[in-house]
Amino acid sequence: MQQLFAIISLTWKAAFRYRLFWVIAFLLVAAVVGLPILIKDDGTAEGFAQILITYTLGAVTGLLGLCTLWLACGTLARDVEDCQIQMVAVKPIARWQIWLGKWLGLVSLNAALLAVAGACVFGLLEWRAQKLPPGIKAKLQNEVLVSRASAHEDSFENVIDSETDKVLADQMKKGRMEGVDLNVVRNQIREQIKASYQVVGPDRIREWIIHLGKARDELQDKPLFLRVKFNTAQVTGRADDTYLAAWAVGVPGKMRPYTELMSLSPDTFHEFPIPPNLFDANGDLTILFRNVNETALLFPLDDGMEVLYRHGGFGINFIRGLGIIQSWMALLAALGLAAASFLSFPVAAFVSLAMLTICFSSGTLANAVQDGTIMGYDSEKGAKGHAAADYVIMPIFRGMLDVINLVQGFSPIDSLSTGRAITWGELGMAVTQIVLLMGGILAVFGISVFHRRELATAQGNH
Repeated sequence: MQQLFAIISLTWKAAFRYRLFWVIAFLLVAAVVGLPILIKDDGTAEGFAQILITYTLGAVTGLLGLCTLWLACGTLARDVEDCQIQMVAVKPIARWQIWLGKWLGLVSLNAALLAVAGACVFGLLEWRAQKLPPGIKAKLQNEVLVSRASAHEDSFENVIDSETDKVLADQMKKGRMEGVDLNVVRNQIREQIKASYQVVGPDRIREWIIHLGKARDELQDKPLFLRVKFNTAQVTGRADDTYLAAWAVGVPGKMRPYTELMSLSPDTFHEFPIPPNLFDANGDLTILFRNVNETALLFPLDDGMEVLYRHGGFGINFIRGLGIIQSWMALLAALGLAAASFLSFPVAAFVSLAMLTICFSSGTLANAVQDGTIMGYDSEKGAKGHAAADYVIMPIFRGMLDVINLVQGFSPIDSLSTGRAITWGELGMAVTQIVLLMGGILAVFGISVFHRRELATAQGNH
């Protein structure tokens, strides 16, 4: 451990020697303090949270991520190029200890900087929240500065797949599938069946049964929140059009339901509270919606209906969110060090930034994988194009997308800005997937390459 602590200390000294620590700390504090001054919120609790949580933490993550990559590449590559690492390598210390010590130094440096920025964000948030009008302050404390868990209805994916396979099998028995792409037909059938579960026609009723599980005991005498979103089939409607929504919540036949008639706009999330104790003894909450409009409304299965309830305080939730961001920084440090293990500083920085850009382009990769081709839409043929390279590139894209999703499957900033709970399980999963799995793979690669690298050759080139 003495060798590791020595390398960690050298990494910190290098950061202070280049004044990097103080520069990054100043930029982080400036972003936290400056953004709320430069960008004014719209006076709502959501706008307040958007500025003070989403924008500030987003800026902190971006600044810290870029500086982490830059320092990770420089702290190893520059030491090799400036012939400083040779003075360390001749001492009784293994190459893997040098690599791991630099990574731990960067991780601890990031933890200190993130703690400073996080304390500034949290302090500014609490301070400015005290100056809000009572109505906005109450909404902020109930819907944003809180840790809320969520519950959904059971997934219909297996049912939809089963019905899709049944319809497709019937069509094949009738001999209607000759000369057609079965995957395309199956997707079309599946979308039609999925739409039948989402669309609520005029004067029709949609029922959701949401199981609250073990939380039912903790939710006695406590209000719940419904978070709903719908789309409309009316293409010619104006952007400011609203639609009537008739709600009834309660145990069917056993209690007088809570009813509400409200005017809601489409393509927007709406949250509204409902009285406590409307679920049955099993924790099942029954929600009925009646479409009293003349056009059909579509509630997405993924996020069309959601029940939110208080799960804890904001402070510990904020710390867990910072923990996930710290996991991202640890991965970026491993990426930069892995690149610098065998590349010069400029090339290592370029490769690291290129890989980071690929991660940000996951939407493009996902579209290509969904289309099954990199050629896009052929307007002359009126269909998707195909190329021989698709047979090689598509599996690569799928593998890259699976790896990226392991890292991007966590959204602590969005959860914090909407008052969503970040559980210890999610934090543990983030550490496992991001740090231990992905970071471990990069560490094994980087240490292996660095162990075999001829430092004298690098010195001669220099």
